[in-house]
Amino acid sequence: MTPTPGPVGQGEQGEREQSEGHDGREGPGDGGETARPPLLRELALVTALFLVYKFGRLFANGHETRAFRNADRVWDAERAVHLPGEGTIQQLLLHGEPLIRAANTYYAAVHFPATLAFLVWLYLRRPAHYVWSRRVLALVTGAALALHLLMPLAPPRMLAASGLVDTARVYGPSVYGATPETDSMANQFAAMPSLHFGWALMVAIGLIAATRSRWRVLWLLHPLLTLLVIVGTANHYWFDAIAAAAILGLALLAVRAPGRRTAPPPVPRTLGTASLPVGALR
Repeated sequence: MTPTPGPVGQGEQGEREQSEGHDGREGPGDGGETARPPLLRELALVTALFLVYKFGRLFANGHETRAFRNADRVWDAERAVHLPGEGTIQQLLLHGEPLIRAANTYYAAVHFPATLAFLVWLYLRRPAHYVWSRRVLALVTGAALALHLLMPLAPPRMLAASGLVDTARVYGPSVYGATPETDSMANQFAAMPSLHFGWALMVAIGLIAATRSRWRVLWLLHPLLTLLVIVGTANHYWFDAIAAAAILGLALLAVRAPGRRTAPPPVPRTLGTASLPVGALR
């Protein structure tokens, strides 16, 4: 008597097909079935995100006295917890003028283009990761702007007690006006948190999550280099980066990442003739 294929055989075939789907490519479990959002809507959303970041901080202008008072407190707090002085990093960059110019250029020219390129690549290649990353970046940016309003903070390059050099003003290039109080392009008293660092860290995390290369951990070099640049150019304190990382961590907890789904319950195996012992067929 020849046993006929039963549900057990079908279940095994389904298991093989499911295991073959996890070859590093996006599948249903990785968010690969997520439809790409409409382009015009996304362009509007991302443009709004950048404009809010660029011009929203201007509402914090006019609080220079509070900003310098907060700067003194941050500086004293960093020394109280024995964080390394920002001047240690700056001295490394000041060993050569080309090096400090490169750091200033990185600060001025990499921040926006790198984040935009990250979003464009995800939109084209990993739609599910794009939606996730865009939502996280929007939350981080909104929270950062709220903190900029609640806690205006003068950067270390303006703080006399720091003894640091305003490298952008001395060596160039600079993205800020010569007079911070009348700068119409950006609020220079919005140091905490550092969105330079927060966005760079999200770019690295997003690319690590969306790719499968064994070298993808090297994307962390971007936020690491950004951290050294923002501190070495005296644009941010260590605490600015720590605050950005904390806000990003909360945003990552709030927004579900692609593929973070509960596993489906196992399919019960019904007893078919193919699963019966040989003796049972006699």
